[in-house]
Amino acid sequence: MTFFVDSWAAADKTAVLDLILGIQRGELGVPITAADQPDLADVPAFYGEGRGGFWVAREGDEIVGTIALKHHGDGEAALRKMFVRADRRGAVHGVAGLLFQALRAHARSVGLRTIRLGTRPEMLAAHRFYEKHGFRRIEPETLPPSFPRMKVDSVFYRLDLE
Repeated sequence: MTFFVDSWAAADKTAVLDLILGIQRGELGVPITAADQPDLADVPAFYGEGRGGFWVAREGDEIVGTIALKHHGDGEAALRKMFVRADRRGAVHGVAGLLFQALRAHARSVGLRTIRLGTRPEMLAAHRFYEKHGFRRIEPETLPPSFPRMKVDSVFYRLDLE
């Protein structure tokens, strides 16, 4: 199994939405729809603005993971839409690590200084992944007003790139 990461393309729209909704609704039990996620309706407009981006992990022609970066201020961005198909998770596959490497390389290349993210309290494996990759947990009141906070998130992390 060989995985590679590249930028989101218009042809990826349906597969990305199916992957993300499948995880959100099927695995996590979050009652969310495509309509609740307008960022996925127009990925280039939402994530391509400023110094952001959206990447997919592929295994052949199949999308097995996603990650996005939403630029929201001077040198600051939010990590969003990090999802990996259940059967491709874990260190043995390395998909999440490849996605994060691509995002981090991009962030550094465009001069971002800080990446923050929000997640849910029950996402313990995600918390461990973020902490392993240098993120530290922060209090919600320390989030800047420009941070694109999702109402379902209550656990927040910060990574300083400098």
